[in-house]
Amino acid sequence: MNKTIIFLALMFASIVTFGQARQIKGKVSEVSGNGIPGVTIQIKGTSTGTISDIDGNYSVNATDGNVLVFSFVGFTTKEVTVSGQTLINVTLEEDARLLDEVVVVGYGVQKKKDITSSIAVVDNKALKDRPIVSVAQGLQGTAAGVQVTQTSGKPGGGIAVRVRGATSVLAGNEPAYIVDGIRTTDISGLNPNDIESMTVLKDASASAIYGAAAANGVVIITTKRGSSDKPVISFNTYFGVSTLRKSIDVLNTRQYRDLMNDMGIAYDPSWTTFNNWMDETFSTGYQQSYQASVSGGNEKSRYFVSGGYLTEQGMVRPARFDRYTIRMNLDNELRPWLKMKTSITAWNLDTKDTPDNASSGRGGVIMSALNTPPFLNVYKQDGSGWYDPNPFQPSWENPVAYMDGPDQMSRESKLLGTVDLEIDLLKNLKYKSMVGVDVTNRRWDYYLDPISTNFGRQNNGIGRSDNSSHMVWQTENYLDYTIKKRNHNFNAIAGNTLIRYEGRGTYIEGRDFPADTQVTDLWAANQISTGGTWQGSNSFVSFFSRINYDYSGKYYATFSIRRDGSSKLVNKWGTMPAFSLGYRLSSAKFMENLTLIDDLKIRGGYGETGNVNGLSDQAAFSLWSYYRRDPQDPLAGPGIYQSSYGNPDLKWETTKQTNLGLDLTMWDGRFLFTFDAYQKKTSDVLLNVQLTSSLPVNYILTNAGEIINQGLEFSFTTVNIDQKELKWNSNLNFSFNKNEVTSLKYTPVYYFGRIYSNNEYISRLSVGNPLGTFYGYISEGVDPETGDIVYKDVNNNGIFDPGDRTVIGYGMPKLTFGFTNNITYKRFTANIFFQGSYGNDIFNATRIDLEGMFDSKNQSTVVLDRWTPENPNTDIPRAVGGGNVDNVRNSSRFIEDGSYLRLKSLTISYNVLKNREKLNIVKGLNVYVTGQNLLTFTSYSGFDPEVNAYGNSAVEVGIDYGTYPQSRTIIFGLNVEF
Repeated sequence: MNKTIIFLALMFASIVTFGQARQIKGKVSEVSGNGIPGVTIQIKGTSTGTISDIDGNYSVNATDGNVLVFSFVGFTTKEVTVSGQTLINVTLEEDARLLDEVVVVGYGVQKKKDITSSIAVVDNKALKDRPIVSVAQGLQGTAAGVQVTQTSGKPGGGIAVRVRGATSVLAGNEPAYIVDGIRTTDISGLNPNDIESMTVLKDASASAIYGAAAANGVVIITTKRGSSDKPVISFNTYFGVSTLRKSIDVLNTRQYRDLMNDMGIAYDPSWTTFNNWMDETFSTGYQQSYQASVSGGNEKSRYFVSGGYLTEQGMVRPARFDRYTIRMNLDNELRPWLKMKTSITAWNLDTKDTPDNASSGRGGVIMSALNTPPFLNVYKQDGSGWYDPNPFQPSWENPVAYMDGPDQMSRESKLLGTVDLEIDLLKNLKYKSMVGVDVTNRRWDYYLDPISTNFGRQNNGIGRSDNSSHMVWQTENYLDYTIKKRNHNFNAIAGNTLIRYEGRGTYIEGRDFPADTQVTDLWAANQISTGGTWQGSNSFVSFFSRINYDYSGKYYATFSIRRDGSSKLVNKWGTMPAFSLGYRLSSAKFMENLTLIDDLKIRGGYGETGNVNGLSDQAAFSLWSYYRRDPQDPLAGPGIYQSSYGNPDLKWETTKQTNLGLDLTMWDGRFLFTFDAYQKKTSDVLLNVQLTSSLPVNYILTNAGEIINQGLEFSFTTVNIDQKELKWNSNLNFSFNKNEVTSLKYTPVYYFGRIYSNNEYISRLSVGNPLGTFYGYISEGVDPETGDIVYKDVNNNGIFDPGDRTVIGYGMPKLTFGFTNNITYKRFTANIFFQGSYGNDIFNATRIDLEGMFDSKNQSTVVLDRWTPENPNTDIPRAVGGGNVDNVRNSSRFIEDGSYLRLKSLTISYNVLKNREKLNIVKGLNVYVTGQNLLTFTSYSGFDPEVNAYGNSAVEVGIDYGTYPQSRTIIFGLNVEF
């Protein structure tokens, strides 16, 4: 009995001992042996856990059979089962799929988890889901703080990119583009299919390494390269059709005749036919793309070669864009200590333009489609071949004449190439050298025959030609030193850059062409009416250095400095420092029990950058120009006049920027959040200050302003569903920016954006207001007694005068946003992309010509509700005629809310071949259909809320004046991989 009791007691004791928690100690290290601080060690299935200390050591209580889960952002998660151990050391391997992915930054790469500045990365996964024409379109709605506006819907049309607001009036606001190491201002010919990634350096601590080119941010574009694998052959193609998203109704012939009667304009009673000029102008456009590439290589040599062709025919003739591209990227290890990288691309762009952003009397096709009298025919009915002239104003051609009358095309050919060498001098020291060239040739030819149009007949035909060539060569040499000792990681670079630009061009115009031949070359012109040549050059020299340091992946510091010199200025040199600091808060002791947080880092930085790009080659110097004294006397000789004043004190614009940010990762990488707050202060803003009119030149370029941008940026990335057959992830980003002019020297206000029809300026630059401020009268509606617009007496002087003008709107948005969802179910994938803006106004100058009723232009159907003695209570004034523009002055009447939410892109794709399936030689096969601009939610009454008649201008922004609208497009595509 006693033996039995003793046996049971010992068994019970062993069970209790086996189930009793005991202390487990150990160290978590990288493959290199360095300890990793902040690693989460959690008992699987429970909330019990701890976090490793600064040396990677940890201690946790566990029992045999428990599973310890070791997780840290940027490393693969590891599980260890407790089985009698009291010491468990773990080595975690890097996981490049998470925040440890390598990101391209200025002059090198960094692990994303170690970055302490504000950057945004758009990779090829985001690009391939949208069949886009321009690389810049790939940035739209995908990066917080980056506003991309397609200012015109024309094929090959302009795109304005703003990184954290606009900072300049005259010097340009586009970011600097670095393509495979070489700086360029033109990426219109880059093939989006060749892009591997785009990194946007948003704050100055990141971009200051590029100095006087970086005030507007920097976009680093990296193209695809080959891999050490079997050759991969890819072929991509798509075809799409585009149509007008929204129409504007105008008067028919009967309604138009009634309007002419009201204005007292005489017309021929036989004018009873009706021609729908909208149908004559807008048709169905199309686009086609073909892209092929081959890549591969081995450990010593890799290659990527591609070629592509894209054509886009606009919905309004003759708008057309043709792009031919070829690329070759080579990587070679010539010796164990010597590597060479070559990147070469060439493109040819052929563009035909549809004139827009102009009134119907000045060649604007869109306005002509709306304003041309509805009874006119396309051609005269007498067989002359003339376009039917406007009987009220013969110089106003119909839209078909504007579209088809001129024969014009522009062509751009570019070669962009770099050769990089990397030499291992010592164990941790590399020497890197790059030589690059950017060669561009442009030609524009125009011919208007002497018969079909009124303007052509007046001049007996017109021919014009503009040719220019540009060459930039760039060389960079720098040292790169990296060392790791225990928990200390240190990297330093130092080097210099040399850039040289040379360009020249010619322009010539001829008139009086023979009418009985088909010769359109300028040599056939009987009279050379004007001509000219130009030549320019400038040089740029830079010295730069940067130090990156981090301690144990917990504390971070970056310091950089750059000194730039430009031949454009008398005061040639400027110094731009920057720094940033970061702290991994998730490694702190008090965060140990917050196991739902994978990683939390706070960061801040400051830096100074410049904007030298907008300065002309001799911006600081006095210039003189030549002219012909007497065009009728070939012996008169040339004259000379001063065309600009020199300014030896001229400097480039300088932007000082402060940034505070936070990066948060939760729930095993399923939730990522980034927040940034910034302030950008741009001083020495370049302005043309007005001088007395008695001087030969009545303005001088000088540094006379200050602009501040302040904003907040938010970005969320979530993995909503991650199952075997169903996956869903989302990205939402939105940003707020406030722009303000805080100082103007010498001249208190500047006016921009003259509207042709009323000869008034709509944009005003003044202290206390943002760029893009609309300035005009406040409309208080229609006087029911007179039928005229009543304008508010702002200055209370009892009369209507220019002093009644005030701020009536703002063209810049308060908020921009993008929302992307990727959903995969079995073989189907859906990419849904919404984009938009909020808080911006649009000055709809199109309505001035559509609702003004001051001359013989056709009008919108809105004017059917115009004031008459029988209809006194209305918001549409009376028909006045006679060129009276009192009712269409720049006023709040034409200010509209420009906010919009747009389904920018919806793509449904089907993966024909599952993983590891093969169809003869086909490795992968994917088909898709994409809809672009399918839905637009807006209260704006015009064709398109995403427009700007003044292109990339930052002061003349949000103005619609017969701008070519964006189309709704359906695209069918195929991707094949062999």
